[in-house]
Amino acid sequence: MLEAALIALALLCVALGIVCHGLYRNQQRMLAEQAKCDAVRDARIKELGKRLDAYLTGSIRMGEELHELRRVVAPLPDKLSQIEQRDPSSLSFTQAARLVGMGASVEDLTQSCGLSQAEAELISRLHQSKAQ
Repeated sequence: MLEAALIALALLCVALGIVCHGLYRNQQRMLAEQAKCDAVRDARIKELGKRLDAYLTGSIRMGEELHELRRVVAPLPDKLSQIEQRDPSSLSFTQAARLVGMGASVEDLTQSCGLSQAEAELISRLHQSKAQ
């Protein structure tokens, strides 16, 4: 009877060892899968970080360019006023703009307002783009 109990205990220990070994292998497999998932996640985070850096760099450059454009454009209204007041005997640029709004051509502006070809083209393009 003692012998049978020892045999049963020995078989139980062997079965327990087999179960423990199976659990250990399962845990090792799960750890390997988790390591693969972690590597994929880390690579994705690194890629997203690079993309974010690229977007931030682009935004900074765009901001700098906007700042530069503001600096360049800021004196233009004053310069336009000076040009308009330059020759009071001729039609003003505002009147030339009105003529463009009524469909006047560049040649019409040069003849009727006394503008140079470049000035007439500039007024025409500026005010045609506003109308569109």
